[in-house]
Formats: sequence, structure tokens, C-alpha cells
Amino acid sequence: MTVLFSIDELIGATGGHGENINAEFISSISIDSRTIKTGALYVAIKGDRFDGHGFVHKAVVNGAAVALVSKEKARELAGLPLIIVPDPLAGLEEIAKVARDRSKAKIIAITGSAGKTTTKNMVAEILSRVGETHASIKSYNNHWGVPLMLASMPASAEFGVFEIGMNHGGEIAPLVELVRPHVALVTNVGSAHVGNFDGFEGIAAAKAEILGGIEPSGTAIVNADQSYIEVFSKSLKGRLDIEFSTFGFSSSADVGI
Repeated sequence: MTVLFSIDELIGATGGHGENINAEFISSISIDSRTIKTGALYVAIKGDRFDGHGFVHKAVVNGAAVALVSKEKARELAGLPLIIVPDPLAGLEEIAKVARDRSKAKIIAITGSAGKTTTKNMVAEILSRVGETHASIKSYNNHWGVPLMLASMPASAEFGVFEIGMNHGGEIAPLVELVRPHVALVTNVGSAHVGNFDGFEGIAAAKAEILGGIEPSGTAIVNADQSYIEVFSKSLKGRLDIEFSTFGFSSSADVGI
């Protein structure tokens, strides 16, 4: 079984308290008790419709080695293998930070109004032909999906490809701070979630948040076939170490289609 993290590393990362844990390590991380794999860490996230704490017992029965749970719910789960923390989602973010800090992989982050998942899949497929590649699954691109995918990245990965989404301004910034990409790609600026913004320029500004998390001497890649290209270039003002590259059908694009 592949070792993703030792139990000691998880407790150290989260600052949590372990109870009834027999396992020495975990091999994966999941928030879904139905599809969890043997030896996994189950993270009990409280969502809008369901509270993951209600599925901890099922997760353990289905093979979870340990569950990351909140202190306020721990008494109800006594006797199960637990790492107890104030907030499981915050704990997951701390595990994600450790996964990123230890990684030597080249990291690519992708956002855009459309085409994020398809682009992510294509990039991951290409990179997997030259090295071990870890990529986000499905469209796990929100406030819990990004830390879950980052925390799941093996230390041995040579490339990491992450999809980052948003519904409102300010949502991408904290996620890209976790991912810290060497390359950030924006597929396009479209009408998705336009009702949450003051026009398309507001959407562009929100997408441009991804460029703020690029590692030193990294690369920004932006679609040239849009009216708000200057929003992205201006967001990098002062970052002279960042290579700004464009693609598209426009004659001004650095890479033409």
C-alpha cells in the first residue's frame, strides 16, 4: 500500500489529537464515505446539505484508517479512530500546505469561465507521458476540492495539475496561495456567474487572482481573444520575474491557434 502521510505527520500538520488509531500511515484522502479506499483518511466536512460527521462510522466500516473530525463532534464518535481538530476543513488545508511544501513537482493551475476541466485533463495527459503526474479529479475546484486534491498529491509526483474555480471575487486568491503554481493558465473570460459581478471586467479581475499566486520566475498564460487582456497584464505589475504569454486566434497572440 502506498504511503501518502504517516499518522504522526497528519497530527503534526493539523495540530490535532489522535484517538484509537492503529494504523501507522494513510494511503489516500477522501470526503466520501461511499467510495473511500482501504487505508484512507476520511475528512468529515460540514457542507450546505450534509455534515460529514454523520458518515464517519460508515467510512471506517468501508476501510478508512482514521477520520479527521471536529472537537465538538468527537464525543459522539468515541471509540472510532480519530484525529480531533477544531475544524476539519482547516485541518485539510494544513495537510495541503505540507503536501505542497514537501513537493518538488512542477505545478500548473488552471482557471477560466469554460474549459477548465478539459484543459486540465489534456495537460495532465501530456505531462503523464514524461513523468509521474498528479491531477485534480472531476471538477474538484472549490474551497474544499482544491485543498483535497493538493493534500492528495504524492511526494513522488513530478507534475501537479490543479483546477481552480470561483463564483465570486476573492475566492481564487486563497486557493492559489495553497497551490503556488509555477504556471497559471486562464482559458477565457465568459458569462458564467456574471450576476455576481459588475460586468465582464469584474469576472476578469476575479480570474486574474490566479496570477497573484505564481511562484517566482513562473509563467502566466492567458487567452488573447478577449477584451480584458489588460486586466491580466496589469495584475502582474511589478512582477518582472513572471513571463506573460498569450494564446489564441488573435494576430497579437504569442502562440497562434
